[in-house]
Amino acid sequence: MKKNYLLSIIVLSSGFLSAQQDENELEAVTVHARTKVIKEREEFKKNAQSTENLSNYELNRNNPAMIEQSLSTIAGVQVEKRSIMGGQRVILRGYGNDQKFNNWGIKMYWNNIPLTNADGVTVLDDVNFGFINHVEVVKGPAATAYGGGTGGVVRFYSRPETQKGNRISQDFMAGSFGLFQTSTGLTSVGDNYSISANYGHIGADGYRPHGKSIKNFYNINSEIKLNKNQKLSILASHGNSLEQVSGQISYDDYYNGVDKGNFAYIRRGAKTKFVTSRFGISHAWKITDDFSNNTTIFYTGTTSDRIAAGAYETYSAPNYGVRSVFNYTKDFGSFKSQTDFGVEYQQSRSLITNYRFKSVKPSEQPILRPIYEGSYFKILNNQTSVFAIEKLTYKPWDLMFLAGVSLNKIAYNRQDMLALPGLFVVNGIDLYKGQNLSFDKSFDAVATPHFALQKIWKKQIFNLSYSEGYNAPTSATSFISGLNQTNDNLIPEKAKMWDFSVHGLLLDTAIDYQFSVFSIDVKNKLTQLSGIMSNAENTPYSYWANTGNQSNKGLEMSLGYVYEPKSSFLKKVQPFVSYTYNDFKYKDFKTFLKENAKPAAINDYQGKSVVGVPKSKLTLGLDFDTNIGLYWQNTFNYMGTVFTDFANSNKVKSFGLLNSKIGYKHSFKHVDLDVFVMGNNLTNQINYTFLFYGNSINDTDADNQYNNPNVFTDVNPGPSKSYFFTGLNLKYHF
Repeated sequence: MKKNYLLSIIVLSSGFLSAQQDENELEAVTVHARTKVIKEREEFKKNAQSTENLSNYELNRNNPAMIEQSLSTIAGVQVEKRSIMGGQRVILRGYGNDQKFNNWGIKMYWNNIPLTNADGVTVLDDVNFGFINHVEVVKGPAATAYGGGTGGVVRFYSRPETQKGNRISQDFMAGSFGLFQTSTGLTSVGDNYSISANYGHIGADGYRPHGKSIKNFYNINSEIKLNKNQKLSILASHGNSLEQVSGQISYDDYYNGVDKGNFAYIRRGAKTKFVTSRFGISHAWKITDDFSNNTTIFYTGTTSDRIAAGAYETYSAPNYGVRSVFNYTKDFGSFKSQTDFGVEYQQSRSLITNYRFKSVKPSEQPILRPIYEGSYFKILNNQTSVFAIEKLTYKPWDLMFLAGVSLNKIAYNRQDMLALPGLFVVNGIDLYKGQNLSFDKSFDAVATPHFALQKIWKKQIFNLSYSEGYNAPTSATSFISGLNQTNDNLIPEKAKMWDFSVHGLLLDTAIDYQFSVFSIDVKNKLTQLSGIMSNAENTPYSYWANTGNQSNKGLEMSLGYVYEPKSSFLKKVQPFVSYTYNDFKYKDFKTFLKENAKPAAINDYQGKSVVGVPKSKLTLGLDFDTNIGLYWQNTFNYMGTVFTDFANSNKVKSFGLLNSKIGYKHSFKHVDLDVFVMGNNLTNQINYTFLFYGNSINDTDADNQYNNPNVFTDVNPGPSKSYFFTGLNLKYHF
């Protein structure tokens, strides 16, 4: 069946190979479609893989700090979050839902700086999304150009201003949940430079108990033209983020609209705090007419404090490295060759402590276990990717063949700082029990190929591709903090994807569409599971295991239309739709409950639906712009039902959220004005912002209100009632 499926795609695409393309160059097409389409078509053609973009227009349909609102409009993309402005988890084509905190298996960048550290983990709390003006999402394994990762790539951009002159901007937003948000910017653009500086502040009480958010960001973005062949790009940021964590509640409370938070989290003052400084400098050099290079040197320094129901963790890590890509382009008569080759190298040196809380009665103060029952590690992580991509185009047919490969390697060294001789010896007894959790791990370099056949025909781009992805266990996944035991028998997971995608323009380019069908097979799936310690408190903990294989098959579609009526009032009407259909199943997928790291019961989930992924996901939009400056933007997001457990016995109901924004824009002599009101969840739907998947959390902590073993607490609810923001954006041109 699978072979017939792929053969049909190949036959379908081959019918266009002999047709002649009307336009010699894609960039020559005059596009009347949505703002994002021109750049999206360029990236789709460059990546030779399903790719979607968001422009500044899409990012500002809602509060830009709530990045999940805009990213979730893309087919195949889900974004969840644990607090009002933090704890974001991105899921691409069903990948990323196993990670209970932050992101893993999906590579992310800000400009050319990796947000994903050398340990493979991405935290988004410390990113100022209000300073982001463009997003690119490459769906599925994209390891050839971006290193290991089975889920895909998300690239955030702060592109430099291009309009010459000096400007100052001031944006305000306030509204529900005690939100107050401000952004102050200075921009100067000349013949050979562009520089922007920004300060952003967000403060909110949150929509949940113990749900406060405070963020302060400082950003500088610049581009300097050194000469006609060289330019420098600089991005510098400093962020200070505090997010209180309310914890998860039961399904009964969720459906009944009761949210008192989780008492174990609230009593222990649960929070995530990040202080991050990030710097990157890129040098673009056109060495000859045919040969160029772009090299970025980057540094990120992060310190964090995390308090959860079961642990208090501190973390400090500098992460630094280089990414360098060379490009060689040459015409050979009817053929054009483009070769990209490069390297990305990262290293981090982290110090991480993890202290465990002891369960106590609600009338008692929370206390930590002795330090020797926790952990203190110094970890050196190294991650390297070397890649080469060849694109050969037969110009008379506008037919391109891509072949690429990357070599990916990860290694780490962990030193147990509590294993020093005599550190915990009392009266001749070693309280640390002589254990030493230090170890080295180095995985063999893995080659991940990418092949694609791409054809342009009458403004339609057809692309058939095969690509592979790779994820090695990290130093974090190779340790069970709840048990203070190593978990070093894990093996890497690999993914193989077939993808057939079309990106097209119709009706004199006023209609844009993208269509994709894909099949992803993941082998040796790495999954985060839960276990129970056999002690007096039945303390829960989490660990990672290779659980088997997974098959993801799906269809994604997006469609947009720009209608410009001949009217003195209406300027534009822009409807759009994106739709996702998923058929994701487990294959040879087994888990076992652990009790003190010993298998207690094996469960086989062959043929069950993958947790956290709906069969259907839908976004509808309808925008109106007028000639007098009034505008009205409407978005409806539908999330289908999902299963939260591997056995598919617990189904979480679907919901649909209706958001709307009404505003007025006008430019005076020196001032640009934008004033607006936005409302979210206008139909008062019960919804969630984050779910725990796989093994339930199954809280047994005496500090919370859910210590019945038959009550599952997997839900972080979203606001179940309508909420509103109002804003004012001013820009003054000197």
